[in-house]
Amino acid sequence: MKTILFALPGNEELARLLAERLGAELGEAALRHFPDGESYVRILSDVNGKKAVLACTLGRPDAKLLPLYFLSKVAKSLGAACTCLVAPYLAYMRQDKVFKEGEGITSKYFARLISGFADSLITVDPHLHRISNLDAVYDIPTEVVRAASIEFIKKFEKTALKKT
Repeated sequence: MKTILFALPGNEELARLLAERLGAELGEAALRHFPDGESYVRILSDVNGKKAVLACTLGRPDAKLLPLYFLSKVAKSLGAACTCLVAPYLAYMRQDKVFKEGEGITSKYFARLISGFADSLITVDPHLHRISNLDAVYDIPTEVVRAASIEFIKKFEKTALKKT
């Protein structure tokens, strides 16, 4: 299955690097806001039958969530076989239990929200405190990448390139 990568604003370099590594196509989408602040999403690339990978770090997630949701839903409506969220930073993992009366377990709520529009999730070293693994809260396949392994690859590539 062919893969097409989409970058949400601020994630263009991540998407470009992933596309290079995977030999995948970089997708084109228009993301903007209407004057009243509502999100506008339009996919300009052919996604039919492809795996749509959405690159979006979720630091400061609230403003990113609706465009991400809409991008995933639009991709599916245009025939994407599946959507995969690549989120180097995964938000809402700290509140994994009720500490004070009146709080909610937002890590579970957020996991259900993401699981409702993404078919899989890849993230880097999430804040797992009392949750043993992401499968405990996510209803979709998840993959955790260790930052140390990424750093090793970067250093190896940098060293290897100097020798050539």
